[in-house]
Amino acid sequence: MALKEGLRPRKRTFWRLILLALGLLGLLLLNWLPILRHLEVFIPMGVCPSVTMLLMKDNFTGVLRPWARPEVPTCTSWGAPIIWDGTFDPDIAQREARRQNLTIGLTVFAVGRYLEKYLARFLESAEEHFMVGQRVVYYVFTERPAAVPRVALGPGRQLRVQYVVRERRWQDVSMARMRTLHEALGGRLGREAHFVFCMDVDQHFSSAFGPEALAESVAQLHAWHYRWPRWLLPFERDSRSAAAVAQGEGDFYYHAALFGGSVAELRGLTAHCARAQQQDRERGLEALWHDESHLNKYFWLHKPAKVLSPEFCWSPEIGPRPEIRRPRLLSAPKEYAILRD
Repeated sequence: MALKEGLRPRKRTFWRLILLALGLLGLLLLNWLPILRHLEVFIPMGVCPSVTMLLMKDNFTGVLRPWARPEVPTCTSWGAPIIWDGTFDPDIAQREARRQNLTIGLTVFAVGRYLEKYLARFLESAEEHFMVGQRVVYYVFTERPAAVPRVALGPGRQLRVQYVVRERRWQDVSMARMRTLHEALGGRLGREAHFVFCMDVDQHFSSAFGPEALAESVAQLHAWHYRWPRWLLPFERDSRSAAAVAQGEGDFYYHAALFGGSVAELRGLTAHCARAQQQDRERGLEALWHDESHLNKYFWLHKPAKVLSPEFCWSPEIGPRPEIRRPRLLSAPKEYAILRD
């Protein structure tokens, strides 16, 4: 008994030392993380095979110029282009979109405090840079339609506001997006637009985002992960989840802040993700990165027709990178403690 009593203080001391060591390790990682982020520039990204370069065309940009960016990958293993600044002619893209007489949709969810904080700047910058010279219809999903700011719209551009019920948790707000988009694409949005982009509201346009981004299905290379090797990418790894991507699988890690495509393709994407999320709920599961995890699973199973480089949706928090010549969208600093209540 005396021996056991003597061991208890030692156990407490042992666990205190373990907790202290973990705390110190956490502080070190926080301090060293910016340095580690800078070291990413030394991770090779691969290049497009020269044979593929000669054959690359796009329905909206004509013959692409992947050789103009030899320092970055400009195509995927399945032959889809990865669009970087300098690899396309924006004038050709504009003419082709006008020739096809397209209407392009842009959807955004502005729920809770995100409406006041971000929506006005998002829409104002979109009017300045998004699909300029094309017919555009904005779809704003919010629980407070009357609070949507009035933004001066150019010719051929319209704004529609659709009421949505605000979910109790921010995670549910994120995951309900796929179901809501699927319903909208089957309704007025799907009848008005030929192609649709779905974007997060906590970002703003900083330069031209034009028809060069159009395709049947469009995915965005995640700015925080585009240099990482596949085994480090933050896919959902729990095999019980419908979003699971096994080790050795997955092509790139895509950002849910920007994806798009034709109405028909997006109907398929949103139906898949909504159904997979429901399956997880029934099993008592929630994917690691919520709807983004399910989006990545979808694009692993159904390869995107076009991939946008990180230039199209960049985070200033990462800092300057030589390959990021002309950011099109810039994400705002994350203020979750204020915005997610």
